[in-house]
Amino acid sequence: MPGRKTDKADSQWICKLLISGLLKGSFIPPENIQALRDLHRYKKKLVGTVASEKNRIIRVLEDANIKLSSVVSDTSGVTATYLINGLIEGRKDLEKLVSECYHKKLQATPKQIVEAINGRLTPHLSFLLKSMQKHIQSVEEQIAEIDAEIETHIKDFEKEIELLQTIPGVGKEGAIGIVAEIGVDMDVFPSEHHLASHAGMCPGNNESAGKKSSRTRQGNKHLKATLTELAWGATRTKKSFYKAKYENLVVRHGKKRALIAIGHKILYASYHIIKNKEAFKELGYEYLAERKKKNRLEYLKRELKEHGYKIEKVA
Repeated sequence: MPGRKTDKADSQWICKLLISGLLKGSFIPPENIQALRDLHRYKKKLVGTVASEKNRIIRVLEDANIKLSSVVSDTSGVTATYLINGLIEGRKDLEKLVSECYHKKLQATPKQIVEAINGRLTPHLSFLLKSMQKHIQSVEEQIAEIDAEIETHIKDFEKEIELLQTIPGVGKEGAIGIVAEIGVDMDVFPSEHHLASHAGMCPGNNESAGKKSSRTRQGNKHLKATLTELAWGATRTKKSFYKAKYENLVVRHGKKRALIAIGHKILYASYHIIKNKEAFKELGYEYLAERKKKNRLEYLKRELKEHGYKIEKVA
């Protein structure tokens, strides 16, 4: 019958497979890793909340015709915060306000900063700014508490976290994120390929009307986001293999796919580092170019031999 649903039949079939022991179990980390995972994910949510509030502050200042973001690089830095607090207090002596916090590292001149902050900040907008600053302070206090709690949970994984930091682009925060998502027992994954599939960092196996899609499969979205962030850092590490690999891939596949590929390699490295308890081995920026040159020479030698030429090394 058209439109007949097969949910019940599919459920029965899944039950039979489960009874027969033909279904593979999902990855369920131990209790201590689950606790670390919850803390790390919640911290990332709070960090995102702080970032959103800082963007709201910029929008409120724009509503007041205050273009602070055009004269300072960090609108949440010490200088910008001092200026915003002065404006909220209702100070009208803008030149004196700027002179109290101006320093030589600022690219804009004092006159340009005065012109940028000379807007119309109403009492309503001042109230909104105060509320947002209080919220940011409150959330940052929560983040500090969570950081302290995370420190108590990573005492058993200090060696793994230290080794993971030898990967280019991976700091302590990134290493904690990796451990929180995949744990430290790599025996639950038969190989690094299974781990990549779990993270959704490998190509999918989708085909429709004879056309195959290379889109990555669904996986652990939190781990995938962490690896993509780490990939950005790795591609900016000077004289590293990951930087050279990214430059090689980005020309043919674009930035997004190249980053996924670098994140995939970082995950592979993390698997072997945690499993073998050894530091990352840096291949170097010139590794790919030297390998390509070597392979090219070997290819040319084979071609010459197939055509009957004899190759002799000149002293």
